[in-house]
Amino acid sequence: MTLRLHDSAAGAVRDFVPLQPGRVGVYVCGATPQGSPHLGHVRAQVAFDVLRRWLTATGHEVTMVRNVTDIDDKILAKAAEAGVEWWAHAHRFEREFSAAYDALGVLPPTVEPRATGHVPEMVELIERLVERGHAYPAADGSGDVYFDVRSWPEYGSLTHQRLEDMEPAADADPRGKRDPRDFALWKGAKPGEPASASWSTPWGRGRPGWHLECSAMARRYLGPRFDVHGGGLDLRFPHHENEQAQSRAAGDGFAQYWLHNHFVTMAGEKMSKSLGNVLGVPNLLREHRAVVLRYYLVSAHYRTALEHSGTSLAEAEAAYSRLEGFVRRAAERLGASAPVGGVAPGFAAAMDDDLATPAALASLHEAARRGNQALADGDERALAGAWGHVRAGLGVLGLDPLSEPWASQAGTSDAARDALDVLVRSRLDERAAARAARDFATADAVRDSLKDAGIVIEDTPTGARWALEGEK
Repeated sequence: MTLRLHDSAAGAVRDFVPLQPGRVGVYVCGATPQGSPHLGHVRAQVAFDVLRRWLTATGHEVTMVRNVTDIDDKILAKAAEAGVEWWAHAHRFEREFSAAYDALGVLPPTVEPRATGHVPEMVELIERLVERGHAYPAADGSGDVYFDVRSWPEYGSLTHQRLEDMEPAADADPRGKRDPRDFALWKGAKPGEPASASWSTPWGRGRPGWHLECSAMARRYLGPRFDVHGGGLDLRFPHHENEQAQSRAAGDGFAQYWLHNHFVTMAGEKMSKSLGNVLGVPNLLREHRAVVLRYYLVSAHYRTALEHSGTSLAEAEAAYSRLEGFVRRAAERLGASAPVGGVAPGFAAAMDDDLATPAALASLHEAARRGNQALADGDERALAGAWGHVRAGLGVLGLDPLSEPWASQAGTSDAARDALDVLVRSRLDERAAARAARDFATADAVRDSLKDAGIVIEDTPTGARWALEGEK
């Protein structure tokens, strides 16, 4: 089956055909390290890590570029508030982002360029745009350089918008613009800004615009035309729209496929610092195993909103523990060095269908159920087949409990166990009430739903007790 991916530019799922057979270039927008990472930040990197792993598993050599936007209006403002140098502020939080990615098992990128290290490439790109009539220095002497959106008829094609329907660009003083929707390629240095936050150019000292940075870095490492550009849904406009416009106006083919992951939401709102509904990754990792956070992020399709609730991670802990328990029990019977083999056809079909991870996980849970039965029956051949399929699939998703970094992190954290106990106890109370009312159909449905989640119920004279499947 051919891998099919949802291309935002086309607004549809398309067959994925690499520019070079067996080789794929992927550019993913990384951190703007103004503060600590939250769950929404790492969702994007986990989603594109899964894409990378699946491409690798299907025989492709992947060049993964993940940038760091280490110079930005917000970084300058946050650093000034904190009374520290902007570069020190950026580097501090860049380390936090890197630690969060590493903790969740995101593979290191092939290269992780910083914007501040690629100013010459950015200046060169601006010069090409000016020469082609698509950019101009502001007439007000500010040192700003703008992209002329009306000079590029395809502007708006990525997000399927008409220029007349767009809001003015809010990234610079509009007085020097020909059109209020023109966006800044270069920002002239301003009084009060640190001298270290500006570079010398033909238009005076200043610093790059956000959109320009990614175009220049993508071209530097992947060439003028590459396969996949990814990022969060909030980056489609204006960031990715502007990237595409400036790169193609400069003569580059740029990205052939645009992939965007949806948000992590709480009560229907996108997780963001400005709304105050942020779940910081460092705090979450103090309460939950990192592999459970990764399972939670992978459990939803990358293009759907992931609604977070108070029980979300407890449910993820139960579901992952079921797979983990099967893998470890089977390894005790078969030996951890037993051959794994390839992924099952159902798993592969799900992954080829625009990375449908919920269906892929469902196939692994079904294989684990068959494996547990084979384990009980003493059928080592069936057990080996199920174990191999589960491990191969979990490996693609970055969740194999016998591979690092998870092999040395087995077990449910105390905080997660407590949260899971609250969740299960509420269901057991519901079951007890149904049994007292002689509503045995409801009682059995509760028991079965818990069993499907890998939770075993034992009725005792003092009440029901529960355990994760496979626990002693």
